[in-house]
Amino acid sequence: MLHAKRIEDRVEPLEACPALVLNADYTPLSYYPLSLWNWQTAIKSVFLDRVAVVAEYDRAVSSPSFHMRLPSVIALRDYVKPATHPAFTRFNLFLRDRFMCQYCGSREDLTFDHVVPRRYGGRTTWENVCAACAPCNLAKGGRTPAEAHMALANEPRRPTTHELQANGRAFPHRHCHETWRDFLYWDVTLER
Repeated sequence: MLHAKRIEDRVEPLEACPALVLNADYTPLSYYPLSLWNWQTAIKSVFLDRVAVVAEYDRAVSSPSFHMRLPSVIALRDYVKPATHPAFTRFNLFLRDRFMCQYCGSREDLTFDHVVPRRYGGRTTWENVCAACAPCNLAKGGRTPAEAHMALANEPRRPTTHELQANGRAFPHRHCHETWRDFLYWDVTLER
C-alpha cells in the first residue's frame, strides 16, 4: 500500500497531481483535452519503463520498502504517431469552430447545425455540420443559410489533428502545474 508523504509544508491531494504526458518528441500527446494521466497510471508506467520522468511534484508516495516523488511530466519512450484526421465528435466539432456559433459568434448554449438540412439530403459530416447556438439553430430551422438569410463565419471542413491541437492551445487548461509550462507554451511570444 502506497502512502502519501509530504516533502513541503503545502500538501495537495494525490488526485490533484496528474502527470502531463508527452510524446517521445517531448510535445504533448494532446492539448485539448490535455493529455494527463492520474498519479497511479504514471507510477505504473515508470515501473514498466514505458515512460521517462521529466519533472516531479514536491510530493511523494511511499511504502515500507519504496519511496518515490510523483511525476508531474512524463515522456513516452516510444513515439506515438498522431492521427492525420481527428474523429468526428461533438467536442472536436466545437473545437474546430473554436466554441463559437458560426452564425452569430456566441459562445453560449452551443449545439450543432446541418448547413444543408437533412431534409435536403445533407449528411452529418465535417463538411456539412457547424457549431451553432440554440437561438440561431432555431432561427435557421430546416433551411439553408441562404434561405434563412444567415451567413456562416467559416465554411465547414474536415480539420487536421494539427489544426485542432492549435485551436486547443487557445483554451488553457484550468490546472497548469508550473513544471508543465515549458512543454505547453514553448511556442508563445515571449515578453520583452
